[in-house]
Amino acid sequence: MSKFEERKKAREMRRKGLSLLTISRKLSVTKGTVSLWCQDIILTKTQVDKLLNDRNELLTTGRMMGAAVNKRKKEEVLKDADVFAKKLVNEISQRELILITTALYWAEGSKADSTSRFMFINSDPEMILIVKKFLLSTMGVLSEEIICSIQINRIHEKRIKVVLNFWKNLLILPEEQMRKPYFVNTKTVKVYENYENYFGVCRLIVSKSSQLKYKMKALIKVLKTNILSA
Repeated sequence: MSKFEERKKAREMRRKGLSLLTISRKLSVTKGTVSLWCQDIILTKTQVDKLLNDRNELLTTGRMMGAAVNKRKKEEVLKDADVFAKKLVNEISQRELILITTALYWAEGSKADSTSRFMFINSDPEMILIVKKFLLSTMGVLSEEIICSIQINRIHEKRIKVVLNFWKNLLILPEEQMRKPYFVNTKTVKVYENYENYFGVCRLIVSKSSQLKYKMKALIKVLKTNILSA
């Protein structure tokens, strides 16, 4: 096709309301060339609106396709991470459980001299369960010696029974081992999306456990010394 014929064809397509990019692709010429050939052609409002609508749909489709690609990439990365983790960490030995829980207590346990018993504080249910397992399986603590105390903002007061039942069922504790909740009176302006799925901070306490606390502090001391001297 000669340049004259290309120009003629381009102008015909432009009068029909096709975009400059579409015309350039159909004729295999640059978009700039098509723009120059068709610069005097005025599109109708309907044609302009259609081009804008098509452009928006194309952008939306492109974003959706990009999001789908990113989602697949993320899923592949997460899958690889799972394989890596499972390969690196197979079964947890008793010694490893002791080291893990010691590190957790170092970060989230009560270590001050002002407290005289074992107390671990966290909002992560699975972390609380790990510490409970450590207490029962390794430290010889009896289930009836474990006490649960919940701290939560006052805005959750109306659903406190749900909160207490969550922890009671999770830890398999009788009613008498659940202490009265402590409400934080800090006012919140922000509306949290996870309001119904938030269960506060759990204080996992062992009654009459001063010796247990001293053992935990000793474990932390040995752990620090061994790591820093290695």
